[in-house]
Amino acid sequence: MKKIAVLGTGYVGLVTGTCFADSGNQVTCCDINQLKINELIKGIIPIYEPGLEELVQKNVRKGTLKFSANISQEIQDAEVIFIAVGTPMTSSGKADLTYVKQVAQSIGENLNGYKVIVTKSTVPVGTGRLIESVISEYSTGKHPFDVVSNPEFLREGTAIKDTMNMERAVIGATSEKAFQIIAEIHQPFTTNIVNASLETAEIIKYAANAFLATKISFINDIANICERVGADVTKVSQGIGLDSRIGNKFLQAGVGFGGSCFPKDTAALLHIAEDCQYDFKLIKAVIDTNEGQRVQLVNKLSHALGSLKGKTISVLGLAFKPDTDDVRSSPALDIIPYLTMQGAIVKAYDPIAIVEAKKQIGYECTYSEDIYETIHHSDACMILTDWQDVKTLDLSLVKKLMNQPLMVDGRNLFDLEVMKELGFTYLSVGRPAIHAESSISRTL
Repeated sequence: MKKIAVLGTGYVGLVTGTCFADSGNQVTCCDINQLKINELIKGIIPIYEPGLEELVQKNVRKGTLKFSANISQEIQDAEVIFIAVGTPMTSSGKADLTYVKQVAQSIGENLNGYKVIVTKSTVPVGTGRLIESVISEYSTGKHPFDVVSNPEFLREGTAIKDTMNMERAVIGATSEKAFQIIAEIHQPFTTNIVNASLETAEIIKYAANAFLATKISFINDIANICERVGADVTKVSQGIGLDSRIGNKFLQAGVGFGGSCFPKDTAALLHIAEDCQYDFKLIKAVIDTNEGQRVQLVNKLSHALGSLKGKTISVLGLAFKPDTDDVRSSPALDIIPYLTMQGAIVKAYDPIAIVEAKKQIGYECTYSEDIYETIHHSDACMILTDWQDVKTLDLSLVKKLMNQPLMVDGRNLFDLEVMKELGFTYLSVGRPAIHAESSISRTL
C-alpha cells in the first residue's frame, strides 16, 4: 500500500485516484477549489462516468479514499504524488502548462523527503524535465525526488473498466527506484508495463491519440469518396477491418472526432513537430478532414431543405460521445450555432449533457431530455451522438411526429433499406442517399 496524493479532481484525477484506492492504496484526491472538495466529501461527483459514483462511495466508506483542499499538507504526507491538472489548448493550439507549473512549485515548496512525482496529465515532450527543474528550484535541493511520466489512456464512458483492465501502463522514470514504485502500484491491474524514458513516455500518449484520430479521418475521407462513386463506406470498413494488420476499431465513418483528447492532442502534436522543425503533413490533413466533416453534414441538410431560414431542426446529441456529459469539441458546439446563424430554429436533445452544453452554446436553442418532444414538429432531424435511445428510436413514430421525414445521420445508425421502406429521406455518411417519394428535394 502506498500513500498517494492526486493533485486535480477532474476526469483523469478522480478516476485514477478512485481506482488506485480500490486496488489497496491510501489515496487523497486534492483540489484548490474548496467548493468542489466539499461536494466530493458529500458524495456529489462533478462529472458523469458510469460506475464512478458507486466506486467513490465504496472506497470512502472503506477509508482508502478521501478528499482535501489542503494541498501543502497532502504533498507532505504522500509518498507518491500524481499531477492530474488540466492542460487546456491555447488559441495557438499549444498545451497550456500553467497549472502544471503551479503544482510543481507547490510540490517543491512542500517537499519534506523523497517522493515520486508522477505526471498523469497529457503534456508536451519536455514537461517532465520542466517539472524536475521547477521542483528543484523551489525545494532548493534539500530532498531527493524522482519524476515519472505515466500517461493515461482512459476512454470516457468506460474509464473504470479501462483502468481496472488496462491494456498497458507506460512508465517513463528518472530512476529505476521510481520505476519500480510506480510499477508496483500498477501490479493489481495485471497489465503490460512499458519501461521508457521521460521523453518517450510523453510522446507515446500523443502518438497513440494521433494514430486513432488518423484512422477516423481516413475513413471519413473514404466515406466522402464513397458518396461520390455510389459505394457504401460501412462495407468498406468491414472489408478492411477484417485485415488483422488494420483492425476494425475507429473505422466508423461519421461527423468526426471530438472530446477532450483527440482535438487537443493532435493540435499539440502538430506544435511539437513545428517546434523541432518537422513538417507533419499527415496530422495537418487529419485535423483538416475532421473540421470539414461537420461542414459536410450541414451542407447535406441545407441542400435537402433548400434554405434553413425558419426551419425547425431537431439535433439529437450534445455530448461528443455516448455515456458522458463531456461536450468539449463536440460536433454540436459547431453545428448548432451555424444552424441558428442561418435562421434555423433548433431543438436539442441529450439525456445527460444539457447542463454542460448550455455553458458553451447558451440559449441559441431549446433543450429537452425527452427525445420525442424534441423531434415533434421538426422539418429535419440531425443525429450527432449515438446514444442508446437514439439508436433504438421508434422510427414509425418519428415519421409521424415530424413535419416531413428528413433525417441527416452523422453516426450511420440505421439500415438504408429500412429507412427506404419507412419513406424517409435519409442522408448518412459515406452511404447512398435515400429519398422519400415526395415532398423532399432530391438534389443529393
